[in-house]
Amino acid sequence: MKYCFFILLFIPMFLFSQQTRTTRILFILDASNSMNSTWDKQTRMEAAKEVLIKSIEQLRGVPNLDVALRVYGHQTPITNDTQDCQDTKLEVPFGPNNIDAIKNKVRSIQAKGATPIARSLEAAAADFPDSISKNIIILITDGLESCDNDPCVIAKKLKEKGVKVTPFVIGLGMDLSYLEKFACIGTYSDAENKESFNKVLTNILTKVLVNTTVQINLNDLLKKPTETNVSMNLYEAGTNNLKYTFVHTINRYGNPDTLILDPSIKYDLVVHTLPKITKSNISIIKHMHNTINVDAPQGYLKFTAPNSSSQNGVHMRVMEKDKPQTINTQVFNSKDKYLIGIYDVEIFTLPRIIKRIEITQGKLSTIDIEAAGSLEYSAQKSMISQLFIDNVNGKREWVCNLDESALKGKLLLQPGNYVLVYRDKDQKSTAYTKEKKFKMESNKIVLLNL
Repeated sequence: MKYCFFILLFIPMFLFSQQTRTTRILFILDASNSMNSTWDKQTRMEAAKEVLIKSIEQLRGVPNLDVALRVYGHQTPITNDTQDCQDTKLEVPFGPNNIDAIKNKVRSIQAKGATPIARSLEAAAADFPDSISKNIIILITDGLESCDNDPCVIAKKLKEKGVKVTPFVIGLGMDLSYLEKFACIGTYSDAENKESFNKVLTNILTKVLVNTTVQINLNDLLKKPTETNVSMNLYEAGTNNLKYTFVHTINRYGNPDTLILDPSIKYDLVVHTLPKITKSNISIIKHMHNTINVDAPQGYLKFTAPNSSSQNGVHMRVMEKDKPQTINTQVFNSKDKYLIGIYDVEIFTLPRIIKRIEITQGKLSTIDIEAAGSLEYSAQKSMISQLFIDNVNGKREWVCNLDESALKGKLLLQPGNYVLVYRDKDQKSTAYTKEKKFKMESNKIVLLNL
């Protein structure tokens, strides 16, 4: 059986600085027998107790915050024949100065029994003194309900009574199909390691306790937030002070993922599309879910040469229309994503090819070039030589200079009519200038002996 494991890590004091009404957090700790399983060189129970005790200590002295502790599975050992589905108890009720009492109780708990999640949630409704406060439940567990009640039904009843049910479930190394069983209770997340777990949990606690969230919509032409998978930087407005870096993500519900930003400052947003998008002086409203809309409709561009493998390694430079600045380079047979619009491209074949291409929403635009041919040349002596092509207007255009120190070489050339102009390097008269004309065809070889 796979397990999920949720623990509460360090809670920064700033998370609570803006609370104006009492917040009550009830920790429900799983002390079922499965918590004795090994996790990261210790048991799940030992790890949960260790981290929970540290987290509880961080709550000491936080204004307008009350905490309490309920435990299940710690009173009656489970056997092959029986399990105690009533084994849930409010060990430390809400009250002033109870941090030490909770810590001491956590230290003394031994994991031994069943997993009555539903009954624990149901009993939790009576643990809160009133429904006026901001009431939070954080469930710390490593498994699913082992008794006969349905946690989803109980969670619905609690919500109807005004008790806000978390967990924000964090499954360590869990497959999503298993984690989704907790969707009816509250929000859940997955983490691959302790570092990511810490980040996820910090974000969760910020959402719960500060309640200021941000969603960045990268909108397509229909103003729907379908664009994603691009890096974003958030700077303090008007400065180079980088505050956050994210890779834009569409979550498992098909929505842009929720972010946590400090609402006390304004931001400049840089979205690293091609080309990048900048949005300045963004304000975040406290205690609200903020949406930042960015128009970012995109399409794809691919550079190919049908019926040829000889262009491997050839690059293409991409620029916005009539702008000389390079925004990207692409290699032969690669695909990249750009904002919709018109672009100029320079392909580093011999000779170079200049094209203009339009990128449209969600479509793949392709630049196809002709397959190159191969020029193989040799000489008895060092040569001063330049290669030209006759363009469609009959004008001769320079292509490249040949290496004067090499007596032989090979060039990949686009189809066309060429002229090689050369003379022996040691000859000191222009009268010795010579020309060799040849026609290059795709996938053909031309041999020149100079």
